Amino acid sequence: MAMTDEVFAGGIPEIYDQYLVPMVFEPYARDIAERIARFQPHSVLEVAAGTGALTRALAKVLPPDVAITASDLNPPMLEMAKSRQGADSRTSWLQADGLALPFDDGSFDVVACQFGVMFFPEKNKGFREALRVLKPGGHYVFAVWDKVANNDFINVVSEALDHEFPADPPRFMQRTPHGYHDPDVIEGDVRAAGFSAATVETVDHKSAAHSALEAATGYCQGNPLRGEIEERAPGRLQDITLHVARALRKAFGEGPIDGRLRALVVTATR
Repeated sequence: MAMTDEVFAGGIPEIYDQYLVPMVFEPYARDIAERIARFQPHSVLEVAAGTGALTRALAKVLPPDVAITASDLNPPMLEMAKSRQGADSRTSWLQADGLALPFDDGSFDVVACQFGVMFFPEKNKGFREALRVLKPGGHYVFAVWDKVANNDFINVVSEALDHEFPADPPRFMQRTPHGYHDPDVIEGDVRAAGFSAATVETVDHKSAAHSALEAATGYCQGNPLRGEIEERAPGRLQDITLHVARALRKAFGEGPIDGRLRALVVTATR
C-alpha cells in the first residue's frame, strides 16, 4: 500500500467532512453506535476516527457517564473531529496509530473502528492491538466497505476515471477503501488474532447527495484519490471532477441523487 493512501491532509479533511461524511459515513455511524450501545459499555475506544462521524453518533446514544476516547493517525482529521464535536467533556482525543495503541492492556469495554481497518498495512497487528486493549469479554466492532461493484456511486466514479485515464487509471479506491471485503478472510484474520468469536454481517444503506457535483467533489477531492488524479492530470482536478459529475448525472439523474451502499460490519469478542 502506498504511504499516500494513509494521508488525509491539506484541503482533504474539510471536503471529506462536508461531502463524504453525510453521503456515505453517517448511515453506518448510526448503525454501529446503536450496536455498541447494546453492549452497555463504560469505556469505548474509537480507532481511525476520521472527522468524527462515529464519535458524534456514539455521544448521542451512549449515557453521559460513558468515557469515549477518539483516536486517529492524521492530526488534521482529528482537529476537524474535535471542532465538529463541540462541548463534550466525556470525549477525549488522541493522535494514535491503530497498530501501536498507547493504552494499557484491558483498558476498554469496546473498541470501534469505522472504515479504518482497510488502511492498516498489517491488519493482523491492528486486530491484535484491539484485542490487547480490550477487557475480558469486551467487543471489537468495525466496518469495511464491500467491493466497488456493490457500491453504486463509487462504481460509477471508478468507471468514469477509467475512461478518463485508460492507460493508468487511479486505483486508490479499489486498492484500499474497497480492498478488504472477503468475509471468510476477514473472519479468519480476526480469529487468528486471538478473538474467541467473530461475526461478519453484510449491511446495506442508502447513499444520498444533494447533487451529482457534490458526490463527485467528495470522491475526487475529499480523500487520497485526489492525489492520484492530480498526479495524472496536473491542474485539471476540477475538470476531472466535472467529468465524474456528468457520469453520475447520467447514471442517477439531475438534482438530488441516491444509490446503494454496502459494507461488512464485524463484531468480535475477546
